Amino acid sequence: MAQKFDYFVVFAEMRTGSNFLETNLNAFDGITCHGEAFNPHFIGYPNVTGILGVSQAARDADPNGLIKVIRKESDGLGGFRYFHDHDPRIFDAVVDDPKCAKIVLTRNPVDSYVSWKIAQATGQWKLTDLKRRKEGAAEFDSVEFEAHLEALQRFQVTLMNRLQVSGQTAFYVAYEDLQSVEVMNGLAAYLGVDSRLQGLDQSLKKQNPSPITEKVTNADEMAQALNSLDRFNLTRTPNFEPRRGPVIPTYVAAAKTPLLYLPMRSGPEDQIFDWLAAVDGVGADELLRKMNQKDLRQWKRRNRGHRSFTVLRHPVARAHHAFCHRILNPGPACYDALRQTLIRRYGLPLPEGAPDASYDRTAHHRAFTAFLNFLKGNLAGQTAIRVDAAWCTQAQAVQGFGEFVLPDRIIREDELLSELGQLAAQVGVTQIPEVPQVSEPGPFTLKDIYDDSIESLASDVYQRDYMMFGFSRWA
Repeated sequence: MAQKFDYFVVFAEMRTGSNFLETNLNAFDGITCHGEAFNPHFIGYPNVTGILGVSQAARDADPNGLIKVIRKESDGLGGFRYFHDHDPRIFDAVVDDPKCAKIVLTRNPVDSYVSWKIAQATGQWKLTDLKRRKEGAAEFDSVEFEAHLEALQRFQVTLMNRLQVSGQTAFYVAYEDLQSVEVMNGLAAYLGVDSRLQGLDQSLKKQNPSPITEKVTNADEMAQALNSLDRFNLTRTPNFEPRRGPVIPTYVAAAKTPLLYLPMRSGPEDQIFDWLAAVDGVGADELLRKMNQKDLRQWKRRNRGHRSFTVLRHPVARAHHAFCHRILNPGPACYDALRQTLIRRYGLPLPEGAPDASYDRTAHHRAFTAFLNFLKGNLAGQTAIRVDAAWCTQAQAVQGFGEFVLPDRIIREDELLSELGQLAAQVGVTQIPEVPQVSEPGPFTLKDIYDDSIESLASDVYQRDYMMFGFSRWA
């Protein structure tokens, strides 16, 4: 009888029980799971240098090559775990291949989020002995959770639709199913493996067995935040409903005036927030934030004649802001893991810590140029790193807005004063405030390093934005 599958993939996320599932898959004779084979920050497992002789550098250069090795050289049926933020280049090849068995592991998103926060706080990502358990509690952040939930929903919907159109099905496993040896044996049958387990591997222990309300420091705030969400959206498997539009929780409305701002990441966000607050003479903390679809629909109904807008920033200035804010300067806003990966894997000449006196304009020019070169490959789908909202094309961001709401006006940053004034006048504002000055995150401004080489490279990286929006030279 022909082999049913050539290899398998476990679609999962952090803190969904994927380590426990992998441990039990590896307990079957004839199954080998190779960890997070396409994690952009390591290969397989932290502190491991390769999989079946394939190094991380070789995998990044040819991700499909690792798939071939896993298919041919694994001990039995080989596979790996894949999370939504793993190398996007491999997703199409895997999901469209009917000889790849798909296992979809899901968990209540609130549970996985809280577990992730506790693991971050304690530094403990696995537990093999109760004696080594570290106590910890999470602080529930509603904005962060909304982003977590949206990422899960988007990926689940994409995965489900791709399987539908290709006529495939997957083996779905809920977190609670992981304790069932019968389900594990059913999974082996699905994979076409004859061996069966008498019992489950017990080397990994549940780290946080307490009720969810005892795992967070602000349970009341969490309950209030979750109350505004569709409860079925938290538990439906495999498809989270409704299909939410992108980044709606980031939309910000004025406190009283019917103006809605759709922020473009790495744009003049704080500047616009301050202006919106000044329109109504309130503090920025009184702006309406963290809305979901239901909230936004109700706001629109209450505010007849409303206007929505977004603000474009010149691609060079936006890339420089993203570089300084998210990569160069360590701190709360920095993508620390990505920063280390860019240094280690992509050769970005960044200081190990915060820039000091030795980091001069020449060093900044060199580092920003290297970042632009990285973006060129990243936006073209040639790297193992996600395309982040901080530096995706603005054309793509506007298309994303269009899944739920199209902005009435797309404003260019250099025309903010006149454009915002006209927009405010349309909704009846007579005393139009000044637009605050914008500050750059530094340590050097774009003006300090801008030259023809940076402009040429940026226009190559962001060809789509230059063409779609008619950008010319930055200066």
